Amino acid sequence: MEKKAYITEEEQKKCRKVADAFAELEDVDIVVVDAGRYGFVKLQYYTPPTGFENDSTFTDSREMFEDLWEEWLHTQIIVLAREMGAGDIDYDNFFKRLPEEKQNELMGRKQIFAETAGIEI
Repeated sequence: MEKKAYITEEEQKKCRKVADAFAELEDVDIVVVDAGRYGFVKLQYYTPPTGFENDSTFTDSREMFEDLWEEWLHTQIIVLAREMGAGDIDYDNFFKRLPEEKQNELMGRKQIFAETAGIEI
């Protein structure tokens, strides 16, 4: 039986760089693992003894970058909302209510992640 690869070697290298760029997400229970010929898998919300509640598989580095960027941005908004004592939040509305300086700071991180990952935005 032939072993089929679902990700090219080039994309695997690019995805590895993206995963490394967003390694800090492990602090919020998001782990990205190399699944070899199957691509990369994002695992979320670990609860013992059942394991991870969500998983997503990626074979395209740009898709993985955008997904991890959204995860990073949402976690930052959640942290800010907690610090400000906000209850239930709508990510977009909460972001729009932030001072322009804070919005620019958060959005500037996308470029830093892109440079680290070798992704052009």
